[in-house]
Amino acid sequence: MAKARQVSGGGRAVEVPPERLAGWFERFAASHGGIVATSGAPREVRVTAADGATATATVPFGPLEEPSVDTLVAHALRPRTIALVLVRRGGHSVGVARDGRIEVSRTDRHLVQGRSAAGGWSQQRFARRRAGQARHALQDAAKDVFEVLVPRLSEVDAVVLGGDRRALDELREDRRLTPLFARAEPRVLDVGEPSYAVLEDAAARALSVQVTLRDG
Repeated sequence: MAKARQVSGGGRAVEVPPERLAGWFERFAASHGGIVATSGAPREVRVTAADGATATATVPFGPLEEPSVDTLVAHALRPRTIALVLVRRGGHSVGVARDGRIEVSRTDRHLVQGRSAAGGWSQQRFARRRAGQARHALQDAAKDVFEVLVPRLSEVDAVVLGGDRRALDELREDRRLTPLFARAEPRVLDVGEPSYAVLEDAAARALSVQVTLRDG
């Protein structure tokens, strides 16, 4: 069973690997008295169970032509090559994964000091130094994204982002990366400090389907 996390607006979300998606919906139906309705749109598929519980799947790499579980499963199982961009203030990891396996990557870590409890001029100097460290870290991240991923955009089916949203938004301001961000999936993966191991995990998670569960 995939680990669930609470989501805003009530309910809980799970990430379901493509190869387990059909079985997941079968178990959901069995646990809630069967499925009585299926609805949706190009970007989501919602099933409603007899007891009122719902499972809403966000379609990755959409849109989906027909909102049904069968078409969603077939869509999720298609082989894909994905560009990954994981960024936090203290580091980044970027790469290209084919069917969940990393083929090329680059990872780097940077020192960005935490906040200081000191006051006055010392605090101001510390804040300037910290801001400079963060700026250099993002410049290095942008350089690696540009060198590793942008030349390979014609080879990938989608772009998946992860990490700190504020850092990602700052990268978006780099005009060299506009073609990459134009193809980014809406979903942003929640990841820890970027490393090669984290990138490997993200490559598998990027293919998963996020399903939001709400009780009836």
